[in-house]
Amino acid sequence: MGTLVPGFHRVEVQKTTWDVPERYATLLAIGSGAYGTVCSAIDQKTKEKVAIKKLYRPFQSLIHAKRAYRELRLLRHIQHDNVICLLNVFTPDSTLEKFQTFYMVMPFVAQDLGHIMKRKRLSDRIITYLFYQLLRGLKKKIKCLSFQILDFGLARQTESEMTGYVVTRWYRAPEVIFNWMHYSQAVDVWSAACILAEMITSTVLFPGHDSIDQLKKILNLTGTPDSSLVQKMQSKDAQSYVQGLPSQKKKNFKLVFPTMNEKALNLLEGMLLLDPEKRLTANQGLAHPFLSEYHDADSEPDSKPYDDSFESLELDVGEWKSLIHMEIMTFDPDNPAQTAM
Repeated sequence: MGTLVPGFHRVEVQKTTWDVPERYATLLAIGSGAYGTVCSAIDQKTKEKVAIKKLYRPFQSLIHAKRAYRELRLLRHIQHDNVICLLNVFTPDSTLEKFQTFYMVMPFVAQDLGHIMKRKRLSDRIITYLFYQLLRGLKKKIKCLSFQILDFGLARQTESEMTGYVVTRWYRAPEVIFNWMHYSQAVDVWSAACILAEMITSTVLFPGHDSIDQLKKILNLTGTPDSSLVQKMQSKDAQSYVQGLPSQKKKNFKLVFPTMNEKALNLLEGMLLLDPEKRLTANQGLAHPFLSEYHDADSEPDSKPYDDSFESLELDVGEWKSLIHMEIMTFDPDNPAQTAM
């Protein structure tokens, strides 16, 4: 291991070395995923608990380097109380030549929705409020699966680079499962609808064992795609597969969810349309009668334009690394809003 730059200290956390600024103390492992691991820590400067994410080898390949840059850019862009924000980003590596790793600091969120739902059944009022917050965050047009939207390690653009394995299987939109067509933010509306159904019924809506089983469970409720949707599918393989399925009619949602509030039922039905172009948008969901108690267009601002022109750049790993290094060097942890790109 190299010499630490001034102001940093080294901590071993579950056999992993963390080199972090001295302001972050009491590091404790809280989770890991496909692209990184997360520790909680106490920020000695603000006295608040934070979450620090260390990316696994962000420059091991072109895909990893571009994904790391995308995640950092998204987090720097977002200033919204329903979406997790970036408090700090730093590297212990002293120069661009030595730059191999970096860390991102975000607010610590003690419990996600899954933990809350396992502990107790949510009241109707809490469900309505939580779902309002979810759609309000979704209006930012960025990946969402919880109420301070977490883990931008899976953040993605909405076109060809997305794969069918981005979203947790049970919450995946059908167009993601089989790459039916180019994806839009409608995939997130589908995911949100699955969460709404689960909050109300305390049961996973489409608990597929694999992708085929997932689609089978979806179509059992929605019915098989009509000819107009089949014609819109860009994948000939998907068209052939769907055309070969036994024909199923859409189920009556009132019979499937006999105890569900009629407004919730209507909203759910509009969000679980197979055709993403016909699915309700986050804006339409916010204006739905189910959320009338909380809906206020003036407090639901659209996000400021996000410059994603870098998505079309064809750079090598070293160039992505240089862009990330520049983002880190220009970040002011004492005033993160000022440094948002």
